[in-house]
Amino acid sequence: MKAVVYDGPKSVSVKEVPDARIERPTDALVRITTTNICGSDLHMYDGRTDMQPGRVLGHENLGEVIEVGDGVDLVKVGDIVCLPFNVACGFCENCNKGLTAFCLVANPAPEIAGAAYGYADMGPYNGGQAELLRVPWADFNCLVLPPDARDLQRQRDYVMLADIFPTGWHATQLACVQPGDSVAIYGAGPVGLMAALSATIKGAGKVMVVDRHPDRLRLAEQIGAIPIDDSKGSPVDQIKQLTGGMGADRGCECVGYQAHDPQGQEHSGLTLNNLVQSVKFGGTLGVVGVFTPQDPGGPDPLQKQGKVPFDYGMFWFKGQTMGTGQCNVKNYNRQLMNLIAAGKAKPSFIVSHELQLDEAPQGYENFDRRVEGWTKVLLHPDGRR
Repeated sequence: MKAVVYDGPKSVSVKEVPDARIERPTDALVRITTTNICGSDLHMYDGRTDMQPGRVLGHENLGEVIEVGDGVDLVKVGDIVCLPFNVACGFCENCNKGLTAFCLVANPAPEIAGAAYGYADMGPYNGGQAELLRVPWADFNCLVLPPDARDLQRQRDYVMLADIFPTGWHATQLACVQPGDSVAIYGAGPVGLMAALSATIKGAGKVMVVDRHPDRLRLAEQIGAIPIDDSKGSPVDQIKQLTGGMGADRGCECVGYQAHDPQGQEHSGLTLNNLVQSVKFGGTLGVVGVFTPQDPGGPDPLQKQGKVPFDYGMFWFKGQTMGTGQCNVKNYNRQLMNLIAAGKAKPSFIVSHELQLDEAPQGYENFDRRVEGWTKVLLHPDGRR
């Protein structure tokens, strides 16, 4: 099969690799029709993880089931399914608690909980930027979609259920967003925009989104959020001006450890510390931007160890509460699917490009460089656009 393979920093290619196949009775085999390039993929693309060359990338996946193992009872051949980026067993202690991002079984590495498709340190599972994908524990991991998901245009929305829509929703859950709240969101990439959409759906009174890329800020404004350009002045000051001087009720960090200032200098704690400053005393923070325990490509010794300079004194002084971590996608994907099916949510507003699989290297390069207009890239391994 054809697949997008990680070759090393700043290099991916489309190669012929062994076909994915059923390996255990509880597996399903999915023919991928729509898969996305995620901002998290760029951490590997930039050489900021210990991703092994030769691995197949891709953790935002949707397609048609073409084969199931003898132990699969619920998922049927012909179903159109979206796969959570979390690979989870469904029966361990953490999965029973809904903590599928921290499954105790799926990752064979000692002292690591949680697994994902095509991602560094997240288990041995190949990704779905490929023609075929093996799905372990298929009855648990497959979200069977409504009949309209056969339409490629509808897949633009449903594929967002694999990661970024639930992750944006998770940010607002961690931040405890309630109707009428003011919400400050750092980052207008795909996850930040999904957090803005989620806060809006939840009835937030004021949603403010910080970024400096005009195309992303336009998308934030398109869904009713207030765009804040941090290249034109302190985002903290701008947020306080919009919130009576005290700051937002809630805050979401959707950037992570590769945050840059407007001059292009990287500061791993920049958005995290700005968020503390931007949220009021007693406010709540949801942090879903990626922070890693190791950062081999970090610009300084502290970052190489995965450590972040954090203004804990101000965080403590303001009595804030923070929730962090990867999204447990299955906690949210069914209810968000129902919102899409009912026409109440259209997360595909962020999609800028749809490419065939062979065009993936171009998609990675332009998305990584933040080229104007490249806001979200979808790949179609079946050749359709």
